[in-house]
Amino acid sequence: MELPQELRLALERETAKVKPNVLKNAVALLSQRYREESGMGKRLVLTQTEVLAYSAVRMPATYSAVAAVLSQLNKDMVCCKTMLDAGAGTGAAAWAAAAAFPSLQNILCVDRENAMLTLCQRYLSGSSLQSVVHTYQAELTEYAPSETYDLVTASYALNEFDEATRLRTIDKLWDACGQFFVLIEPGTPTAFGQLRAAREHLLQRGGTLIAPCPHLNACPMAEEDWCHFTCRLSRSRLHKQLKGGDAPYEDEKYAYLIFSKTPVQELCYGRVLRHPQVEAGKITLTLCTKDGLRERVIRKKDGEAFKAARKASCGDAIDF
Repeated sequence: MELPQELRLALERETAKVKPNVLKNAVALLSQRYREESGMGKRLVLTQTEVLAYSAVRMPATYSAVAAVLSQLNKDMVCCKTMLDAGAGTGAAAWAAAAAFPSLQNILCVDRENAMLTLCQRYLSGSSLQSVVHTYQAELTEYAPSETYDLVTASYALNEFDEATRLRTIDKLWDACGQFFVLIEPGTPTAFGQLRAAREHLLQRGGTLIAPCPHLNACPMAEEDWCHFTCRLSRSRLHKQLKGGDAPYEDEKYAYLIFSKTPVQELCYGRVLRHPQVEAGKITLTLCTKDGLRERVIRKKDGEAFKAARKASCGDAIDF
C-alpha cells in the first residue's frame, strides 16, 4: 500500500523544511510518551515539529489500515457523498476514503489539536481534495455533530478515553451516522477489548454489523486472545530514517468494526483470523464463523475451494 502521489509529495515538501535529525528526535520523544502516558487522556503531540514527525511516521500506516478496512465495503452497493472523520489528526483517513469512494463530495475532519488540523490543511493545499475536505477543531468528548453523514469514521482516536467516555462518544458519532460507521484501533489486546465492548454496545443500539465478524453472536474469542489483521505499507527513505530500519516495507496491525444503520445482505460464511498454514496438498484456515472459531482443512481434491484458499490471506472473508 502506498500513499496517493499528491499526499506523498505534500508530506515530502513539508518534512523537507525540518532537518531529519530534528524529526528523528521528535519521533523518539513521541514513542516514549506514547509508551508511558498513553491512555491517561493527556495531550501526547505537543509541538508543530512533533506533529510533523507524527504525520511522517503514522500517516502511511493509518492510510493503509483505513484503506484496507474500507475495501470490505461492497463498492458496487455503496454511494457515500458525505463523511465525518472524528479524531482526524492530519487527515490520513480522509485521503483513504476519497480514494475508496470517489462519490464523496464533503468530508469534515474533526480533531482537538489545531496544529494537527493546520498541517492537514497544508497537505490538502492545491490538491484535488482541497475543496472536498474541511476541518473543525473540537474535543471529541464535547463535540455533538449537528447533521448526519453517510460515512462516519474514527481511526486510532478513541483508545485514549476511559470506557464510559468512549461509549458516550461512540453514541454521538452513531447518532450522526446515516449509513456506515467505521471504528479502527491498533491491533493490540487492549484495543481489541475496547472494540469488543463497542461491538456489543452498538448491537444493542440496533446496528447491523458488516465486518469483520461474520455473525451477530457474542464474540467467540477467548479472553487471552484478540482479533486483529495486518496490512503492508511501503516505507519511504525518510520513514526508514525516522524509525531506524532498512526494510522497504512495514506491517501495520489493526482491529476494526464496520456497522451499518440499515440491514445488509447475509454476512460471509467466515473470516480468516490467522495466516493460512500451507502444506503439500492442503491448506488449514483458522476461521471465525457463526458457529464459533473453526479450523478448516481444504485439500487439493476440493477443487475451486482449494484454489480460493490458496489466495486467502488473514482478514479475508470466505464463502466456501
